[in-house]
Amino acid sequence: MTQAMILAAGRGERMRPLSDAVPKPLLVVGGRPLIVHQIEALARAGFRELVINAAHLADELTAALGDGAALGVRIAWSIEPEPLETAGGIATAMPLIADGPLVVVSGDIWTRFDYASLRPRVEAMARGDAPPRAHLVMVPNPPFHPAGDFALAAGRVVRDGAPMLTFGNIGIYDTALLRELPRGVRLKLLPLYHDWIARGLVSGERYDGPWANVGTPAELAALDATLTAHEAGSPGTTAPRGRTR
Repeated sequence: MTQAMILAAGRGERMRPLSDAVPKPLLVVGGRPLIVHQIEALARAGFRELVINAAHLADELTAALGDGAALGVRIAWSIEPEPLETAGGIATAMPLIADGPLVVVSGDIWTRFDYASLRPRVEAMARGDAPPRAHLVMVPNPPFHPAGDFALAAGRVVRDGAPMLTFGNIGIYDTALLRELPRGVRLKLLPLYHDWIARGLVSGERYDGPWANVGTPAELAALDATLTAHEAGSPGTTAPRGRTR
């Protein structure tokens, strides 16, 4: 069974003072914590074996989610003494992760992306088909990140092109690409992306649906108000899109 990892170790500095007392992934929008939206979406898609890393206020996260049974999943926890960045967090969690493809998502995004749509790519990667060995979900550039991160060319991720798109914090990685990384140290994923892209190992897709990575208390409140109104069926409301770095 393919595992998924939810990244939840960051401090959420721009979300202060809210994140001083509550881990950012536990902040509530639409009646549920951000990370619970993610867990439920993964579970609906059949990804029920989860690894979650935690550092800032880790005890709060583990107390709130436990072993995941109440949400229909099984959670293994990777506790970091301090946030280790994305690659560092994944590398440190490797003893909890089986060989093969790993779905990785951020615990503080909100989206309607259907994780079940990733299953054919996961299965191809598990069979050991030819590259790609990583797959990134890209979204249109929000106003506050107009330059984007990468482009798509014939289904592959490239560093330059038109249009440029923003990485949506949803990906699949062959764990063989990550197993030899050192554990317990801070490591960013971007240099690895550059290496993998140069080697032609990264595919990608564009997602134009609702997606938000909320960075500030004001943005959190706006997303919560929109989702609450949407759930209530109020006219004229639309699901949000946006990203804050």
